[in-house]
Amino acid sequence: MPELYNTKLIKETGLETQWPHSYQRKRWRLMTILDKMIVQDLFATWLTVLSVVVVIIVSQKFVRILDKAVDGQIAEDTLLSILEFKTLAVATGLVPPALFMAVLMVLGRMYRDHEMSAVASAGGGLMAIYKAVFLFSVPLFALSVFLSLHAAPWAEAKIAQLTQHDADSADLRGIGAKKFSQYSQGDLVFYVEKTGSNNKLYKVFVQHRQSNGRLAILNADEGRLEEMPEGRYMILEHGERVLGHPGELDFEIEKFTEYAVRFDEHASVLNLNLQAMPSEALIKSQVPRDVAELQRRFSVPLSLICFAMLAVPLAQVAPRGGAFGNMAIAFLIYFSYGNLAKVSQSWVMKGKVPAWFGGYWLYVALLLISAVLVVRLYGWRWFTRKRSGKAVG
Repeated sequence: MPELYNTKLIKETGLETQWPHSYQRKRWRLMTILDKMIVQDLFATWLTVLSVVVVIIVSQKFVRILDKAVDGQIAEDTLLSILEFKTLAVATGLVPPALFMAVLMVLGRMYRDHEMSAVASAGGGLMAIYKAVFLFSVPLFALSVFLSLHAAPWAEAKIAQLTQHDADSADLRGIGAKKFSQYSQGDLVFYVEKTGSNNKLYKVFVQHRQSNGRLAILNADEGRLEEMPEGRYMILEHGERVLGHPGELDFEIEKFTEYAVRFDEHASVLNLNLQAMPSEALIKSQVPRDVAELQRRFSVPLSLICFAMLAVPLAQVAPRGGAFGNMAIAFLIYFSYGNLAKVSQSWVMKGKVPAWFGGYWLYVALLLISAVLVVRLYGWRWFTRKRSGKAVG
C-alpha cells in the first residue's frame, strides 16, 4: 500500500505532532483544586491547633519562670525574651501532634459532609488524599528538621544564658523597700526604708562582715546602686560607720559623706543542659545520653511523617459518626507513642537496647499500623489489586 504521507518530509519540516497519540496524554498538575482546598484547610486548622496548645503549655511553664522573677533570680526586663525563646522551644515539639489533629479534623469533616463521596465519584482515591496531605506535610517536615536540630537548641541555650546572667546579678535586684536582704553568703545584709527612681535608696542600713572578722555597721540617709568597671557597688551618702569585733569595746565610729560597698562577683560557669547542646556536638558524641537526645530531636520530623500517614485512614468516619469521629482513638495512639518514646529514650541512655533499635522501632510500628488501617479500610482484595495495578485510587 502506498504511504499516505511522507514521514521523512514531515520530520524534516518539523510538522510532526504525533496527533494520533495526543488524546492519550494526561496533563499532570502539581496542585489540583482538591489539593488546594485540603492544603488551605490543613494550614488554617494546624495553625489554630498549634497556637492554642502552645499557649496552654507555655503558660504552665512560664509560671515557674515567674516564681524565679518574684524571688529576684530573673530580671523583669528579660521575662519577655525568655517567654519568646520558651515559646519557640515548646512549639517545636508540638508540630507533629498539631498536624495529626489537623488532618483528622479536616478529613473527618469531609467524610461527615459527604465531600469524600464526591471525591470518590470523581475518581479520587486514597492516593489523591495522600498527595494533598503530603503537599502540606513535606514542607512542614523540612521546617521541623530545622526547628528540632537547630532552632530549639539555640532557644534553650539563650534561655540558659539569660537565666544565669540574671542569677549572677541578683544582688542588685533583690534589694527592696522595708525588707532585709542577705547576699555574698551572708557577709552583706541590707535594709532599705524606701526606694526611688534611678536606683535611689533612702534610709539604708548595712551590716558588712569583713574578711578579717571585723563587723561594720553602716547607716546612711541615701544610697544608690551602680555598675562600675571594677564591679557592682552600693554608694552610700551622708551616714555613719561603726567598725569593730562583736563583744569587744574597741569600736571605730566615723562619719562619711560618701562610702562604697562592693558586691562579690559570681564567677559561675555556664553549664548547658542536654536540650541546649548543639546538634553538631551530639552527632560527634558516643555517650548514650547524647545519642538518646539526638534521637529525640530526630523524632520530631520522623513522627510528623508517621502521623500524617496514620491520620488519613484513621480520619474515615461515617456521616453520622459524631463531631469528633475517631479522635479518642487518635489521642490514645498519640499518648501511647509519647510514653513509649520516653521509655525507648531511657533504654538507650541505660544501654539496654542498641541505639539504632531504640531510636527507630517506634516509627516502624506506626507505619505498620497505618498500613493495617489502610488495608482494613479498603479490604485485602483492593490491596492485592493495587499491587497488580488493577485498582483505581
